[in-house]
Amino acid sequence: MKLAKRILLYFNTIAVVLLCLGFAAPYVDPTLFWPIAFIGLAVPYLIILNVGFVILWAASGNGKLFISLIALAFGYKSIPNLVQIDFKHEEITSEAFKVLSFNVRVFDLYLWTKEKTTRNQIFEFLEEEDPDILCLQEFYHADQQDSNYHFETLDTLIQFLDAKNYHFHITTTNKEFYHFGLITFSKFPILNKGVVPFENSTDNASIFTDVLINNDTVRIYNNHLASIKLDKYDYKAVQKLRKNEYESGWENTKMLVKKIKGGFQTRANQAKAIREHIANSPYQLILAGDFNDSPNSFAYQNIKGNLEDAFVESGSGLGNTYIGDFPSFRIDYLFYNDAFQSYNYTTHDVQLSDHHPISAEFSFRKN
Repeated sequence: MKLAKRILLYFNTIAVVLLCLGFAAPYVDPTLFWPIAFIGLAVPYLIILNVGFVILWAASGNGKLFISLIALAFGYKSIPNLVQIDFKHEEITSEAFKVLSFNVRVFDLYLWTKEKTTRNQIFEFLEEEDPDILCLQEFYHADQQDSNYHFETLDTLIQFLDAKNYHFHITTTNKEFYHFGLITFSKFPILNKGVVPFENSTDNASIFTDVLINNDTVRIYNNHLASIKLDKYDYKAVQKLRKNEYESGWENTKMLVKKIKGGFQTRANQAKAIREHIANSPYQLILAGDFNDSPNSFAYQNIKGNLEDAFVESGSGLGNTYIGDFPSFRIDYLFYNDAFQSYNYTTHDVQLSDHHPISAEFSFRKN
Protein backbone atom coordinates (compact mmCIF):
# COMPACT_ATOMS: atom_id res chain seq x y z
CA MET A 1 0.00 0.00 0.00
CA LYS A 2 2.90 2.36 0.81
CA LEU A 3 4.47 1.63 -2.59
CA ALA A 4 1.12 2.21 -4.34
CA LYS A 5 0.70 5.56 -2.57
CA ARG A 6 4.24 6.61 -3.52
CA ILE A 7 3.57 5.79 -7.17
CA LEU A 8 0.25 7.61 -7.01
CA LEU A 9 1.94 10.65 -5.43
CA TYR A 10 4.63 10.59 -8.13
CA PHE A 11 2.10 10.71 -10.97
CA ASN A 12 -0.04 13.22 -9.04
CA THR A 13 2.98 15.54 -8.78
CA ILE A 14 3.61 15.30 -12.54
CA ALA A 15 -0.06 16.02 -13.23
CA VAL A 16 0.02 19.08 -10.95
CA VAL A 17 3.19 20.48 -12.57
CA LEU A 18 1.73 20.02 -16.05
CA LEU A 19 -1.56 21.63 -15.02
CA CYS A 20 0.21 24.68 -13.59
CA LEU A 21 2.25 25.01 -16.78
CA GLY A 22 -0.96 24.69 -18.80
CA PHE A 23 -2.62 27.45 -16.78
CA ALA A 24 0.44 29.64 -17.48
CA ALA A 25 0.38 28.96 -21.25
CA PRO A 26 -1.90 31.92 -22.18
CA TYR A 27 0.65 34.33 -20.71
CA VAL A 28 3.74 32.92 -22.45
CA ASP A 29 4.47 34.04 -26.01
CA PRO A 30 5.05 30.86 -28.11
CA THR A 31 7.49 32.79 -30.32
CA LEU A 32 9.72 32.94 -27.22
CA PHE A 33 8.97 29.51 -25.71
CA TRP A 34 6.68 27.27 -27.76
CA PRO A 35 6.54 23.92 -25.84
CA ILE A 36 4.25 25.38 -23.17
CA ALA A 37 1.59 26.06 -25.84
CA PHE A 38 1.22 22.30 -26.36
CA ILE A 39 0.62 21.84 -22.64
CA GLY A 40 -2.04 24.55 -22.83
CA LEU A 41 -3.95 22.38 -25.31
CA ALA A 42 -4.07 19.56 -22.76
CA VAL A 43 -5.54 21.67 -19.91
CA PRO A 44 -9.11 20.24 -20.12
CA TYR A 45 -7.72 16.71 -19.79
CA LEU A 46 -5.27 17.74 -17.04
CA ILE A 47 -8.14 19.27 -15.07
CA ILE A 48 -10.09 16.00 -15.28
CA LEU A 49 -6.97 14.05 -14.27
CA ASN A 50 -6.35 16.24 -11.22
CA VAL A 51 -10.00 16.08 -10.14
CA GLY A 52 -9.56 12.31 -10.29
CA PHE A 53 -6.57 12.52 -7.96
CA VAL A 54 -8.57 14.67 -5.52
CA ILE A 55 -11.32 12.04 -5.45
CA LEU A 56 -8.83 9.19 -4.96
CA TRP A 57 -7.02 10.87 -2.04
CA ALA A 58 -10.34 11.97 -0.49
CA ALA A 59 -11.69 8.41 -0.70
CA SER A 60 -8.67 7.18 1.24
CA GLY A 61 -8.89 10.05 3.76
CA ASN A 62 -5.47 11.32 2.78
CA GLY A 63 -4.58 15.01 3.08
CA LYS A 64 -2.59 14.85 -0.16
CA LEU A 65 -5.82 15.72 -1.96
CA PHE A 66 -4.79 19.36 -1.42
CA ILE A 67 -1.89 18.96 -3.87
CA SER A 68 -4.26 18.87 -6.83
CA LEU A 69 -6.89 21.00 -5.12
CA ILE A 70 -4.48 23.92 -4.75
CA ALA A 71 -3.37 23.54 -8.38
CA LEU A 72 -7.00 23.63 -9.54
CA ALA A 73 -7.63 26.71 -7.40
CA PHE A 74 -4.58 28.34 -8.98
CA GLY A 75 -6.28 28.18 -12.37
CA TYR A 76 -9.78 29.15 -11.26
CA LYS A 77 -9.92 31.92 -13.88
CA SER A 78 -9.23 29.45 -16.71
CA ILE A 79 -11.93 26.93 -15.88
CA PRO A 80 -14.95 29.17 -16.77
CA ASN A 81 -13.44 29.58 -20.25
CA LEU A 82 -13.84 25.84 -20.77
CA VAL A 83 -17.25 25.07 -19.29
CA GLN A 84 -20.24 27.16 -18.26
CA ILE A 85 -23.47 26.63 -16.34
CA ASP A 86 -25.82 29.49 -17.08
CA PHE A 87 -28.08 30.35 -14.14
CA LYS A 88 -28.96 33.82 -15.44
CA HIS A 89 -32.33 34.50 -17.03
CA GLU A 90 -32.06 38.15 -17.93
CA GLU A 91 -34.73 39.84 -19.97
CA ILE A 92 -33.54 40.83 -23.43
CA THR A 93 -34.23 44.42 -24.34
CA SER A 94 -36.17 45.29 -27.48
CA GLU A 95 -33.07 47.07 -28.83
CA ALA A 96 -30.89 43.95 -28.70
CA PHE A 97 -29.21 42.87 -31.92
CA LYS A 98 -27.87 39.47 -32.95
CA VAL A 99 -24.32 38.70 -34.07
CA LEU A 100 -23.49 35.37 -35.71
CA SER A 101 -20.03 34.08 -36.63
CA PHE A 102 -19.43 31.03 -38.84
CA ASN A 103 -16.44 29.54 -40.63
CA VAL A 104 -18.31 28.16 -43.66
CA ARG A 105 -15.33 26.25 -45.13
CA VAL A 106 -15.86 27.79 -48.59
CA PHE A 107 -19.47 26.51 -48.59
CA ASP A 108 -18.19 22.95 -49.08
CA LEU A 109 -16.83 23.88 -52.50
CA TYR A 110 -14.67 20.74 -52.58
CA LEU A 111 -17.47 18.45 -51.36
CA TRP A 112 -15.78 17.41 -48.12
CA THR A 113 -19.20 16.50 -46.73
CA LYS A 114 -19.96 14.43 -49.85
CA GLU A 115 -23.30 16.27 -49.99
CA LYS A 116 -24.03 18.58 -52.92
CA THR A 117 -26.77 20.27 -50.87
CA THR A 118 -24.46 21.56 -48.09
CA ARG A 119 -24.14 25.05 -49.56
CA ASN A 120 -27.92 25.41 -49.79
CA GLN A 121 -28.29 24.09 -46.24
CA ILE A 122 -25.89 26.81 -45.06
CA PHE A 123 -28.00 29.39 -46.90
CA GLU A 124 -31.15 28.04 -45.24
CA PHE A 125 -29.50 28.12 -41.80
CA LEU A 126 -28.41 31.75 -42.23
CA GLU A 127 -31.82 32.79 -43.51
CA GLU A 128 -33.54 31.15 -40.54
CA GLU A 129 -31.16 32.70 -37.98
CA ASP A 130 -31.52 36.15 -39.58
CA PRO A 131 -28.61 37.85 -37.73
CA ASP A 132 -28.26 41.62 -37.62
CA ILE A 133 -24.50 41.24 -38.08
CA LEU A 134 -23.00 38.21 -39.79
CA CYS A 135 -19.28 37.41 -39.79
CA LEU A 136 -18.18 34.64 -42.15
CA GLN A 137 -14.71 33.17 -42.41
CA GLU A 138 -13.38 31.03 -45.29
CA PHE A 139 -15.88 32.80 -47.52
CA TYR A 140 -15.90 31.95 -51.23
CA HIS A 141 -17.48 33.70 -54.19
CA ALA A 142 -17.19 33.09 -57.94
CA ASP A 143 -17.69 35.94 -60.38
CA GLN A 144 -18.72 33.52 -63.10
CA GLN A 145 -20.34 30.10 -63.30
CA ASP A 146 -18.10 27.08 -63.05
CA SER A 147 -18.61 24.16 -65.38
CA ASN A 148 -19.89 22.02 -62.49
CA TYR A 149 -21.21 24.35 -59.77
CA HIS A 150 -22.76 27.79 -59.67
CA PHE A 151 -21.09 29.50 -56.71
CA GLU A 152 -22.10 33.14 -56.86
CA THR A 153 -22.57 33.05 -53.09
CA LEU A 154 -22.39 36.81 -52.48
CA ASP A 155 -25.21 37.57 -54.93
CA THR A 156 -27.35 34.83 -53.39
CA LEU A 157 -26.82 35.96 -49.79
CA ILE A 158 -27.68 39.57 -50.61
CA GLN A 159 -30.98 38.40 -52.10
CA PHE A 160 -32.35 36.73 -48.97
CA LEU A 161 -30.43 38.27 -46.04
CA ASP A 162 -31.90 41.33 -44.37
CA ALA A 163 -28.30 42.26 -43.55
CA LYS A 164 -27.47 43.44 -47.08
CA ASN A 165 -24.64 45.88 -46.33
CA TYR A 166 -21.32 44.08 -46.53
CA HIS A 167 -17.55 44.33 -46.25
CA PHE A 168 -15.80 41.65 -48.35
CA HIS A 169 -12.03 41.32 -47.95
CA ILE A 170 -10.38 39.01 -50.48
CA THR A 171 -7.25 37.21 -49.31
CA THR A 172 -6.78 34.98 -52.38
CA THR A 173 -8.03 35.04 -55.99
CA ASN A 174 -7.65 32.09 -58.37
CA LYS A 175 -7.98 32.36 -62.14
CA GLU A 176 -9.24 35.95 -61.78
CA PHE A 177 -12.79 34.86 -60.94
CA TYR A 178 -12.64 32.71 -57.76
CA HIS A 179 -12.30 34.74 -54.57
CA PHE A 180 -11.55 33.58 -51.02
CA GLY A 181 -11.58 35.65 -47.81
CA LEU A 182 -13.73 37.10 -45.03
CA ILE A 183 -17.01 38.95 -45.20
CA THR A 184 -19.10 40.90 -42.70
CA PHE A 185 -22.79 41.57 -43.42
CA SER A 186 -24.78 44.19 -41.52
CA LYS A 187 -28.38 45.38 -41.28
CA PHE A 188 -26.95 48.64 -40.01
CA PRO A 189 -25.33 51.28 -42.22
CA ILE A 190 -21.59 50.78 -42.79
CA LEU A 191 -19.57 53.94 -42.20
CA ASN A 192 -16.02 52.68 -42.67
CA LYS A 193 -14.05 49.54 -43.61
CA GLY A 194 -10.48 48.47 -43.04
CA VAL A 195 -7.95 45.68 -42.53
CA VAL A 196 -5.67 44.99 -39.57
CA PRO A 197 -2.17 44.68 -41.08
CA PHE A 198 -0.37 41.40 -40.41
CA GLU A 199 3.42 41.21 -40.55
CA ASN A 200 3.45 38.62 -43.32
CA SER A 201 1.04 38.23 -46.23
CA THR A 202 -1.09 35.15 -45.52
CA ASP A 203 -4.40 33.55 -46.38
CA ASN A 204 -5.63 34.83 -43.02
CA ALA A 205 -6.88 38.27 -42.09
CA SER A 206 -8.55 40.50 -39.56
CA ILE A 207 -10.98 43.10 -40.88
CA PHE A 208 -12.94 45.83 -39.13
CA THR A 209 -16.28 47.32 -40.15
CA ASP A 210 -17.67 50.44 -38.48
CA VAL A 211 -21.48 50.35 -38.34
CA LEU A 212 -24.06 52.80 -37.03
CA ILE A 213 -26.27 51.29 -34.30
CA ASN A 214 -28.76 53.54 -32.51
CA ASN A 215 -26.74 56.66 -33.36
CA ASP A 216 -23.56 55.03 -31.99
CA THR A 217 -20.64 53.92 -34.14
CA VAL A 218 -19.64 50.35 -33.31
CA ARG A 219 -16.55 48.64 -34.67
CA ILE A 220 -17.03 45.00 -35.70
CA TYR A 221 -13.90 42.89 -36.01
CA ASN A 222 -14.04 39.72 -38.11
CA ASN A 223 -11.01 37.45 -37.70
CA HIS A 224 -9.55 34.32 -39.19
CA LEU A 225 -6.22 33.42 -37.62
CA ALA A 226 -3.69 30.99 -39.05
CA SER A 227 -4.66 27.34 -39.15
CA ILE A 228 -2.27 24.42 -38.94
CA LYS A 229 -3.02 23.43 -42.57
CA LEU A 230 -3.09 19.69 -41.94
CA ASP A 231 -2.92 17.25 -44.84
CA LYS A 232 -4.06 13.64 -45.03
CA TYR A 233 -0.78 12.37 -43.53
CA ASP A 234 -1.18 14.68 -40.52
CA TYR A 235 -4.73 13.45 -39.91
CA LYS A 236 -3.46 9.89 -40.19
CA ALA A 237 -0.85 10.68 -37.52
CA VAL A 238 -3.55 12.20 -35.26
CA GLN A 239 -5.73 9.11 -35.65
CA LYS A 240 -2.81 6.80 -34.79
CA LEU A 241 -1.92 8.84 -31.71
CA ARG A 242 -5.53 8.74 -30.53
CA LYS A 243 -5.51 4.95 -30.93
CA ASN A 244 -2.07 4.61 -29.28
CA GLU A 245 -0.71 3.19 -32.53
CA TYR A 246 2.83 4.46 -33.00
CA GLU A 247 4.60 4.07 -36.31
CA SER A 248 8.30 3.45 -36.72
CA GLY A 249 10.30 6.54 -37.54
CA TRP A 250 7.62 8.94 -36.25
CA GLU A 251 8.13 11.05 -39.38
CA ASN A 252 4.45 12.01 -39.77
CA THR A 253 4.14 12.75 -36.07
CA LYS A 254 7.25 14.96 -36.06
CA MET A 255 5.95 16.87 -39.07
CA LEU A 256 2.59 17.30 -37.30
CA VAL A 257 4.30 18.74 -34.22
CA LYS A 258 6.32 21.12 -36.42
CA LYS A 259 3.14 22.38 -38.11
CA ILE A 260 1.33 22.87 -34.80
CA LYS A 261 4.34 24.77 -33.42
CA GLY A 262 4.38 27.01 -36.51
CA GLY A 263 0.66 27.64 -36.11
CA PHE A 264 1.07 28.71 -32.47
CA GLN A 265 3.81 31.16 -33.39
CA THR A 266 2.04 32.65 -36.41
CA ARG A 267 -1.18 33.15 -34.45
CA ALA A 268 0.79 34.78 -31.63
CA ASN A 269 2.09 37.45 -34.01
CA GLN A 270 -1.36 37.94 -35.54
CA ALA A 271 -2.93 38.21 -32.09
CA LYS A 272 -0.45 40.92 -31.08
CA ALA A 273 -1.33 42.91 -34.22
CA ILE A 274 -5.06 42.62 -33.46
CA ARG A 275 -4.52 43.57 -29.81
CA GLU A 276 -2.62 46.71 -30.81
CA HIS A 277 -5.36 47.68 -33.27
CA ILE A 278 -8.09 47.15 -30.66
CA ALA A 279 -6.20 49.35 -28.19
CA ASN A 280 -6.33 52.20 -30.71
CA SER A 281 -9.99 51.77 -31.66
CA PRO A 282 -11.94 55.02 -31.22
CA TYR A 283 -15.24 53.14 -30.94
CA GLN A 284 -17.02 50.55 -28.82
CA LEU A 285 -16.41 47.13 -30.32
CA ILE A 286 -17.55 43.56 -30.86
CA LEU A 287 -15.02 41.02 -32.08
CA ALA A 288 -15.85 37.71 -33.76
CA GLY A 289 -14.10 34.97 -35.60
CA ASP A 290 -12.15 31.76 -35.89
CA PHE A 291 -8.94 31.93 -33.84
CA ASN A 292 -7.88 28.32 -34.55
CA ASP A 293 -6.76 28.25 -30.92
CA SER A 294 -8.20 27.15 -27.59
CA PRO A 295 -9.19 29.38 -24.64
CA ASN A 296 -5.95 28.33 -22.95
CA SER A 297 -3.78 29.90 -25.64
CA PHE A 298 -1.66 33.02 -25.95
CA ALA A 299 -3.74 34.12 -28.98
CA TYR A 300 -6.99 33.97 -27.00
CA GLN A 301 -5.59 35.78 -23.95
CA ASN A 302 -3.78 38.43 -25.98
CA ILE A 303 -6.78 39.37 -28.12
CA LYS A 304 -9.30 39.16 -25.30
CA GLY A 305 -7.37 41.37 -22.90
CA ASN A 306 -10.05 43.25 -20.93
CA LEU A 307 -12.85 42.30 -23.30
CA GLU A 308 -15.72 40.05 -22.25
CA ASP A 309 -16.18 36.56 -23.71
CA ALA A 310 -19.85 36.01 -24.66
CA PHE A 311 -19.60 32.28 -23.92
CA VAL A 312 -18.41 32.98 -20.38
CA GLU A 313 -21.00 35.70 -19.78
CA SER A 314 -24.10 34.14 -21.34
CA GLY A 315 -23.29 30.64 -22.61
CA SER A 316 -23.59 27.14 -21.18
CA GLY A 317 -22.00 23.74 -21.61
CA LEU A 318 -18.60 23.09 -23.16
CA GLY A 319 -19.11 25.25 -26.23
CA ASN A 320 -16.67 23.29 -28.42
CA THR A 321 -16.87 24.63 -31.98
CA TYR A 322 -14.40 22.56 -33.98
CA ILE A 323 -15.62 19.44 -35.78
CA GLY A 324 -13.06 17.01 -37.16
CA ASP A 325 -10.43 14.35 -36.52
CA PHE A 326 -8.27 16.70 -34.46
CA PRO A 327 -9.46 16.88 -30.81
CA SER A 328 -12.41 19.26 -30.46
CA PHE A 329 -11.90 22.65 -28.80
CA ARG A 330 -13.70 25.97 -28.60
CA ILE A 331 -11.80 27.94 -31.25
CA ASP A 332 -14.52 30.38 -32.43
CA TYR A 333 -15.29 33.41 -30.28
CA LEU A 334 -17.45 36.47 -29.68
CA PHE A 335 -15.79 39.18 -27.55
CA TYR A 336 -17.08 42.64 -26.65
CA ASN A 337 -16.16 45.60 -24.48
CA ASP A 338 -18.04 46.87 -21.43
CA ALA A 339 -20.39 49.09 -23.45
CA PHE A 340 -22.45 45.97 -24.17
CA GLN A 341 -24.21 43.14 -22.42
CA SER A 342 -24.59 39.72 -24.04
CA TYR A 343 -27.48 37.26 -23.93
CA ASN A 344 -28.19 33.76 -25.23
CA TYR A 345 -24.74 32.78 -26.44
CA THR A 346 -25.37 29.69 -28.58
CA THR A 347 -23.16 27.06 -30.19
CA HIS A 348 -25.45 25.89 -32.97
CA ASP A 349 -25.75 22.13 -33.29
CA VAL A 350 -25.39 21.97 -37.07
CA GLN A 351 -22.62 20.19 -38.96
CA LEU A 352 -22.38 21.98 -42.30
CA SER A 353 -18.68 22.81 -42.00
CA ASP A 354 -15.77 21.78 -39.80
CA HIS A 355 -16.96 24.48 -37.36
CA HIS A 356 -20.19 24.98 -35.47
CA PRO A 357 -21.68 28.47 -35.94
CA ILE A 358 -21.89 30.65 -32.83
CA SER A 359 -24.17 33.56 -32.03
CA ALA A 360 -25.20 35.90 -29.22
CA GLU A 361 -27.49 38.86 -28.74
CA PHE A 362 -26.15 42.19 -27.55
CA SER A 363 -27.56 45.38 -26.12
CA PHE A 364 -25.99 48.60 -24.91
CA ARG A 365 -25.57 48.70 -21.16
CA LYS A 366 -27.71 51.24 -19.40
CA ASN A 367 -25.79 54.00 -17.64
